[in-house]
Amino acid sequence: MAVLFRFIALGLGYLCGNFESGFFYGLLHGVDLRTKGSGNIGTTNTLRNLGLGAGILTLVLDCLKAVIPAVVVYFFYPSNGVDMATTRLCMLYASFGAVLGHDFAFILKFKGGKGIASSLGMILVGFLPTLPFCVATFAITLAISKYVSLGSILTAVCFAVTMPIFAALGFLPYEGTYLIEACVIGFIAAALAIFLHRSNIDRLIHHNENKFSFHPKKAEEK
Repeated sequence: MAVLFRFIALGLGYLCGNFESGFFYGLLHGVDLRTKGSGNIGTTNTLRNLGLGAGILTLVLDCLKAVIPAVVVYFFYPSNGVDMATTRLCMLYASFGAVLGHDFAFILKFKGGKGIASSLGMILVGFLPTLPFCVATFAITLAISKYVSLGSILTAVCFAVTMPIFAALGFLPYEGTYLIEACVIGFIAAALAIFLHRSNIDRLIHHNENKFSFHPKKAEEK
């Protein structure tokens, strides 16, 4: 049954992840983000084409869609006889499912964004102690380099480094094999975020990546 509970949580998260907020917001305003700017449906391309308010809304909603299924699991699973340790792990599965749903949305023929905002939601749910370090890494990198993509990549690296440290210190809400399983999920999410930025990495190497700006024509892909 424990395996079934994991798959149910993962599936619930995946369905929530298919709510591509930037894409739907764009359609409401007559804009298909897949054909604009970078073609990405995440926060920065939304900001670039639809303005700062739209970008912030996309960021918040993409983060929340990884939190909401975890909240559903939190309230639903214990009432159906699932112990709290398994519930916490399944909450992580739900959030990770949302990341997968965002990155590989079936409503968009298994294409999507790069999962940074939804991964933030996953961190809020399952790896909260790493959050200040991840936010600081992103903010400092962006302030110095002006590259959102570089900030996102280094944040994923920071998460992959700090997560096992906090796990070893006992600061994560998992124990035993569940702790190992949670860390594996975290490493997969970090690796996926870096992999989906491979085109950005290529542009960074060749010095033709766009720098971030609140001006629509200068914002870069995320």
